[in-house]
Amino acid sequence: MRAMNTWLAPLVAPTHRAVGDDRRIALNDGRRVELSPIRPQDAGAERDFVGALSLTSRYRRFHFGLRELSPEMSRAMTELDPQHEVAFVARPADAVAIVADARYVLRADSADAEFAIAVADDWQGAGLGRALLTRLAAHARAQGVQRLFGDVLWGNPSMLALVRSLGARLRRNPGDSTVVRVEFDFSKDAGVGVLCAPAVPS
Repeated sequence: MRAMNTWLAPLVAPTHRAVGDDRRIALNDGRRVELSPIRPQDAGAERDFVGALSLTSRYRRFHFGLRELSPEMSRAMTELDPQHEVAFVARPADAVAIVADARYVLRADSADAEFAIAVADDWQGAGLGRALLTRLAAHARAQGVQRLFGDVLWGNPSMLALVRSLGARLRRNPGDSTVVRVEFDFSKDAGVGVLCAPAVPS
């Protein structure tokens, strides 16, 4: 699998539209954001983003009672291994503050990758999560990922509804009754779903 630190042209989901280029998105409520790969210099902005999430949103993202990112966690989330990790963030146009974060990490010795997404509370419900997940999946599939998966809390109905609408398979986690494993299968034998459409080449 080749290095993943290139920006690929994303798929455009029907609930949002590109503005000018593929990194700019107009959301359902008229607001606009710009996407960019996360950088080491984003550590402070990433820490502020996570710290500003509500308790519920932080719990849904990290699955434990995190109050704020430690300096070590901030570095881990912004200083990525380009061979195994991909992350990008959304910001309002001409702003420094991060309003959403999307990422995936390759599992060792496999073609599987685990994804995670977080959206600031004031930016939820406008199609940003859908935009991020669609782009993340397009990038993963173009890089040769065969299965993109994530663990979602049963108490996160909006995320469960989103992944269902995009064709994910939901499986119970026998080791943890509080979460459900969601999977997007990009293999040749997989059923056709929204996220199984061919990725746009770079």
